[in-house]
Amino acid sequence: MDSVVADLISLLSLEQQSASVWLGRSKDLGYPKVYGGQVIGQGLSAASYSVEGRIPHSLHAYFVRAGDVDSPIQYDVENVRDGGSFSVRRVVASQHGKPILVMTVSFQAEEAGLVHSATMPSVPGPEKLESELTLYRNHADEIPERVRQQFTAERPVEFRIVENQNPFRPRVGVAKRHMWIRSTAPLPDDLSVHRSMLAYTSDYGFLETALMPHGVSIMQSNLQIASLDHSIWFHRPFRLDDWLLYVADSPVADHGRGFVRGQIFNRDGVLVASTAQEGLMRLRDMN
Repeated sequence: MDSVVADLISLLSLEQQSASVWLGRSKDLGYPKVYGGQVIGQGLSAASYSVEGRIPHSLHAYFVRAGDVDSPIQYDVENVRDGGSFSVRRVVASQHGKPILVMTVSFQAEEAGLVHSATMPSVPGPEKLESELTLYRNHADEIPERVRQQFTAERPVEFRIVENQNPFRPRVGVAKRHMWIRSTAPLPDDLSVHRSMLAYTSDYGFLETALMPHGVSIMQSNLQIASLDHSIWFHRPFRLDDWLLYVADSPVADHGRGFVRGQIFNRDGVLVASTAQEGLMRLRDMN
């Protein structure tokens, strides 16, 4: 297994402190705070450790404070309910005695039911697209030196974006993105690994969709951007070591906040997960 992929699997695997408390570490990705997808993925892992025979079908998280990359994160898991078909867990991620994320995760026993699915949009396949990492490496001289290494380093998940553009020269566009995503190495058959890794990945580049109609880039020094909440619904089993299409759009932005929603399809065009997020998008006056 590729070392960066193995490192991510290890990052999402927590150290047990007690029956309901788990400890996680962080990885510096070049952001001024802990990457939100990491806390979501680790929180899902923590909740999943306390449930047997049921799989997560949804999670809803609120980001309360920015995380400190240099400090461990404590995950406290509360058993809210174990019903006949569903189990609910509440997870609080904390640092320095204060919560940084509050999450609720619902699990369900497998059962049959009515079936239908949205239609995957027709877009170029990943084989016809350039990876985002290649774009960053081609423009490495434009990346601030303090984060250049993190932005150009090997990644555990590859992104090939249909609407790819130079983040240092943003253009006004439509508030929609199509991103092919896949782990850069084969993953274990344990589907909980695939779910935690998708939770980790689903926050990456998601809120940026709401910036596209404004020609604004996350690289701009006068932009303050942060995830406020994040939700995921897992509809069907999937593998992240096969290409998935992440379709994101932003129907509204106002009052310093942007809203985005996403659909994730497998290569066969089957909808396997959905996402939604609201985030802070604030342009500072640099005068």
